[in-house]
Amino acid sequence: MLVLIGPCTWIWPYLSIFADSLYALSGTRKHLERITSVGPRPVGSRENEVLTVNFLLEQIEYIKTISASGPNSVTVDVQRPTGSYKFLGGITSYCKVSNIAVRLEPKAGAQHLMLANCHFDTVANSPGASDDAVSCAVMLEVLHSLANLSTPLRHGVVFLFNGAEETMQQASHGFITQHPWAKQVRAFINLEAVGVGGKELVFQTGPENPWLIQAYKHAAKHPFASVVGQEIFQRRLIPSDTDFRIYRDFGNIPGIDLAFIENGFIYHTKYDTPDRILTDSIQRAGDNILAVLKHLVMSEELADWSEYRHGNMVFFDLLGMVVVAYPAHVGTIINYMTAIATFLYLFKKCFHPSNMGKGSQEHILIFYSWLVTLLTVIFVAFYHLKHTFSSGNGPFLVGELYFDVSLLLWCGALVYFTAHGLCSAYVPMLMVAFPLATKLLLAREFKLRGASVKYSVLYQLGLALPYVHFMSLIWLVFEIFTPTLGRINTYPPDVVLATIVTFTTLFFSSFFLHFIYLARSTKWLLAGLGTVFTVFLLLVSCGMFFPYTADPSGPRPKRVSIQHTTRIFHGLEGQVESRDSGLWINSCDYTGMQHITPIIPEINDTIKTNCQEDRPFCGFPWFGSDKNNWFLPAPEVFPKSPVEFQLLSKEETKWGTVRLTFEVKGPSHMSLYLMPHRGASLSSWWFGDGTPQLYLAREYFIFYTHGLDAPAWNFWFEIQPPSEEGPEGMISVAISSHYYFGEDQRTVQLDDMLQRFPKWAFPSSWVSTYHMYRY
Repeated sequence: MLVLIGPCTWIWPYLSIFADSLYALSGTRKHLERITSVGPRPVGSRENEVLTVNFLLEQIEYIKTISASGPNSVTVDVQRPTGSYKFLGGITSYCKVSNIAVRLEPKAGAQHLMLANCHFDTVANSPGASDDAVSCAVMLEVLHSLANLSTPLRHGVVFLFNGAEETMQQASHGFITQHPWAKQVRAFINLEAVGVGGKELVFQTGPENPWLIQAYKHAAKHPFASVVGQEIFQRRLIPSDTDFRIYRDFGNIPGIDLAFIENGFIYHTKYDTPDRILTDSIQRAGDNILAVLKHLVMSEELADWSEYRHGNMVFFDLLGMVVVAYPAHVGTIINYMTAIATFLYLFKKCFHPSNMGKGSQEHILIFYSWLVTLLTVIFVAFYHLKHTFSSGNGPFLVGELYFDVSLLLWCGALVYFTAHGLCSAYVPMLMVAFPLATKLLLAREFKLRGASVKYSVLYQLGLALPYVHFMSLIWLVFEIFTPTLGRINTYPPDVVLATIVTFTTLFFSSFFLHFIYLARSTKWLLAGLGTVFTVFLLLVSCGMFFPYTADPSGPRPKRVSIQHTTRIFHGLEGQVESRDSGLWINSCDYTGMQHITPIIPEINDTIKTNCQEDRPFCGFPWFGSDKNNWFLPAPEVFPKSPVEFQLLSKEETKWGTVRLTFEVKGPSHMSLYLMPHRGASLSSWWFGDGTPQLYLAREYFIFYTHGLDAPAWNFWFEIQPPSEEGPEGMISVAISSHYYFGEDQRTVQLDDMLQRFPKWAFPSSWVSTYHMYRY
């Protein structure tokens, strides 16, 4: 039973732990609007560290008060962790970021804890309703519901509201490595977003621990899960990361990763507002998370999780109604049995006396037609195939051969996926097992009546389940990949999408195109396909489909980042060798500035920048390499909180290295770049485990973030000097600063430029500086 209550009235539901869930939708909407009402919440801002923290603490204290007489207790702890660690090739360091940890457990205490995680910080210039305020709002209501149960929980649960996820998951690392409660956490649920609203997808589980997906299968009221998404994400085909990796790698605990995936075009933009998150999305997310958490905190597996940890799972939902899940080793057996049955079927047909000596040319040409399809429109391949066959073989043989070759290709994919240990092998298994079973069951009907209406209907019904499921997977792929590719500027997304479309067409058509050869005439079908292809080819070639729109009902903005930056380069003696200032503009998609230049003529290829190889990170203040950028000269910036970079000491060690010790004061977001010169090398440093880790071929990268009232940043590194030191010294050190909020974020020149961008563009802007020194 779902009870929807008003935002100012609370009901204390004395329910059995096994009763239907109480999930307050209106309360969640109210929390969401309050969190986002303060605007963007970058780490270090007052909006993130004070206003949002205070609001969350007020709500948690209220829940604690009204549940005080119940059988469960609520404990609150505000953590301000400090630390550093390796992060995807680089190093991230942090100081006094914010965590609000809420422990709900029986009053007698609990040895084993579940963890539910959300983050309330945002990227610059986005209100972050979906990423990730709505998850924190949902967690508040789930906490309220569980705290007010009339039956004590079996285990405890920690609700972690973390305030530094967008800065390379620093807050979750601080909790799982430093908080005393972390040692009792046995599993976790992470709530994330790669889109704005829609269904929340289970796209990662584990590692191993199949009992977690089994718990989701049994408890989730509106399941939406895919092992295909898991294998796509964990192979980093999507350039993103979540707190899931931190808990998995640094906490060695298993979990479930959920994310809103729809409408990724406005993810991390100004359009990520509460009104775009549908009520149904909030309701289903709350229902699912409450039900799964209740199931897990009452389960035996949480206490004995190590006994159930082994083995991966194949899992997928069927139209959001039910989750199918079975062990991966069982899937391997099913897959190979299906492949063996297919080979036996094809072997029997191939060596049947009536088929001996026939069809070799046809088999070769059918394989050829698939290759032709990859390069040209599909009907050309079919036309070529149909008119190459000798008329003596007849259309029925052609249709049979096409079916058999499709079966063989899918079976090849099945064997390949299974041999490589991919749980996604269940997809080709379904695309082999159901067509094969359907064909065998309808063999007598086909022999008696040929391709009759009855045969056609029964054949399509037999293929309905795998095809409907495959369509849902394709929708999922396009829903995630299309907007994601629009945020990548390193390769043309159209090529990737065209490849996906081509293979999708092949896959969908594989077991239906043999009907073409059973038809009396294919002229009208081929003419129709050819016409559609020609029309769309002309429309696309003429530029009829503009990629961006500012339509309020469905915006698809072009993403651009603009930094008003000042760069100062120092020599060995500390003297300023050169300096410049300008608007540093980065295009976040592959089209560059081709659509912007006609509107803002100054932004053209004449001001496109090249990498300066002798300067750390090409001499620009960014923590990621990017070749697609422009530099438009502008006056110097003067932040009211400038960076103070000081060399405290330089000393030679007994083991022949030189130790340099520094102190830095500056804004909440800074990056440190180190580039040893030829012949020199870093031997150790203060960060992480003390072992320097290269980020690029010759460079080291450390990303630093702090919350409020952080002390000066002190660090050291040791460098092995070259045998002969050159005129430029041993190492180049650069420190960049980023002003993502407050009065230092804006300048007159920056605001003037923003006004000139078209409405269909989303320019995310801030002020930055870059200082380089040689030692």
